[in-house]
Amino acid sequence: MDFELTQEQVQLRKMVRDFAERELGPHVLEWDEAQTFPLEAVKKAGELGLLGAIFPEEYGGSDLGYIDYSVIIEELARVDPSFALIVAAHNSLCSNHIYLAGTEDQKQKYLSKLTTGEWIGCWSLTEPEAGSDAGGTRTTAVHRSGAWVLNGGKTFTTNAHHAQVCVAMALTDRAASHHGVSAFILESGTPGFRVGKKENKLGMRSSDTGEVLFSDCALPESQLLGKPGEGFVDSLRILDGGRISIAALSVGLAQGAYEAALHYSKQRKQFGRFISEFQAIQHKLADMATSIEASRLLVYRAGAMKDAGLRVTKESSMAKLFASEAAVKVADEAVQIHGGYGFIKDYPVEKFYRDVKLCTIGEGTSEIQRLVIARQLLKD
Repeated sequence: MDFELTQEQVQLRKMVRDFAERELGPHVLEWDEAQTFPLEAVKKAGELGLLGAIFPEEYGGSDLGYIDYSVIIEELARVDPSFALIVAAHNSLCSNHIYLAGTEDQKQKYLSKLTTGEWIGCWSLTEPEAGSDAGGTRTTAVHRSGAWVLNGGKTFTTNAHHAQVCVAMALTDRAASHHGVSAFILESGTPGFRVGKKENKLGMRSSDTGEVLFSDCALPESQLLGKPGEGFVDSLRILDGGRISIAALSVGLAQGAYEAALHYSKQRKQFGRFISEFQAIQHKLADMATSIEASRLLVYRAGAMKDAGLRVTKESSMAKLFASEAAVKVADEAVQIHGGYGFIKDYPVEKFYRDVKLCTIGEGTSEIQRLVIARQLLKD
């Protein structure tokens, strides 16, 4: 087993780190305070190939694997978790659903714009009464006169107000349960399709989260994504990869919080000594660093299996569960090491602390991850 990154992956890490520290770092606090979507930086990320990381070159992508992709998300999250979330949702959810389930015409039409960052994508599964129970979808799509007519609404859609392309799930056969949900591709400006409320969030505030609404929204049959009734089943496949990216985001966030705490402990004096000299602080740092490394190994294992074409339902859920909960603990300890200053916005750990909680909620709560893992274990 080789635990070292390749030379190409080392260079990729350096490139993304330089981009994050140069283009994101100086603006993180400002974007967070104003809830500003960093459109210019997103476009620059597209120029670097970060918005098409996991897609073939024939569609404008960078043709990278999931370990490479994890490195990208980790390095972005180390500086700004909100930005990493924008990139992860664009890649793993919207674009990946089109890539995995779309026709060749759909891939050529949409991926070529999404992978370059010309267009931004969003993915809508969650509804006010269909969160963890995604099978409880109430948005409907009725086939009428050669078109699909959508009615309903979605919530908690990342990139909602800035996306030109939305992949949304709707109920097409109520009697078929999970095999009665279909996926559709919608373009902004389509009559009957609009964005609604923008959420005012605790953390990840420069990552736009909002509603998408459908009112007699008529779509041609060409906008059906995948087979009729297979949208929910395809969504589960999408989430297998998406959870790797959220796990990587958790690792990056934890790394950023840990580095900030480590640096602070070497600068802050109490009782005439740097606090890094106190055993209590050393134990915190040791536990934080160990948790991060364990999380990273779980992420890379899931990524390596994904690259090998293996099913990763269990492994991606394990990585997401462990990494997200470890990141919560690391962010908490980072604030504790800072003491009162950890509660002040002048220090980056305050934002890491607010941002991290989403990692245990988005793309399946920790409770859902445990359920997924247990089901996979009991199948063996």
